[in-house]
Amino acid sequence: MSTATDPAVAAREPARALPPRQRWRPAFEFWWVQYLRTWKGSVISRFLMPVMFLVSMGLVLGDLVDERAGGVEGLPYLQYVVPGILAAQAMWVAMGESTYSVYGAIRWNRQYHAMLAAPLTVRDVLLGHLAYVALSVTFGTVVFVGVGALFGSWSSPLVLLAVPFVVLTGMAFSVPCFAFAAQVKDNTDQGFALLFRFVMTPLFLFSGTFFPVSQLPGPLQAVAYATPLWHGVDASRMLATGRPDWAGLGLHGLYLLVVLTLALWWAWRAFHRRLVV
Repeated sequence: MSTATDPAVAAREPARALPPRQRWRPAFEFWWVQYLRTWKGSVISRFLMPVMFLVSMGLVLGDLVDERAGGVEGLPYLQYVVPGILAAQAMWVAMGESTYSVYGAIRWNRQYHAMLAAPLTVRDVLLGHLAYVALSVTFGTVVFVGVGALFGSWSSPLVLLAVPFVVLTGMAFSVPCFAFAAQVKDNTDQGFALLFRFVMTPLFLFSGTFFPVSQLPGPLQAVAYATPLWHGVDASRMLATGRPDWAGLGLHGLYLLVVLTLALWWAWRAFHRRLVV
């Protein structure tokens, strides 16, 4: 068979025709096409999750907090807690999309190896998959904002400006999870279980989502302030409540970008060592 009619060669042509800076797009398209096969289930869960949290934490628990304490920081508890959950859900979505799927693409289904057999580099494979995760986090965030508006959770239209901060927060967790997943060798259940149990759950509870970080003991306050989630929660709450501190928002954004940049370097090294070296 000639190379002109060889399917393997033909499959590589779209990637080869792209400029080097755009060769991440075929990797992104793979994950997007795969998602289109199962989108119905994920769309339903993306709508149900904010509804359940808004009803349970915002309305039911919120009524008790408002009755006993008169709200938190001068706000009804619903309007206080929901901006925090908005940022936290980005962390959940990002970590969920960046663990088993990454390990599976390396070890089980070996999609990354197939991509590298085309004219794609480790950088292309990594950025393409991260672009898909960013799209997923953005979609989940926009849905949450829309559902929250139906419940009167936002006291300011500035909540729309919170979307990029929330997406940055999610990606500040996604990229380190990519690096971690690339370094897991065999016992994935134990490794990822520890990650969810001892990283995601404590951060969700103690990064200012449900109560001010100032109520924590001093050492735990310092830990909370160092986490990406607190920066996302605080930025989201500033904008959703119409109390923006623009200098503070700039620092939050800068911190998240620094974390993201360092994590990208770590993830690239981890991918290169696992897939190439």
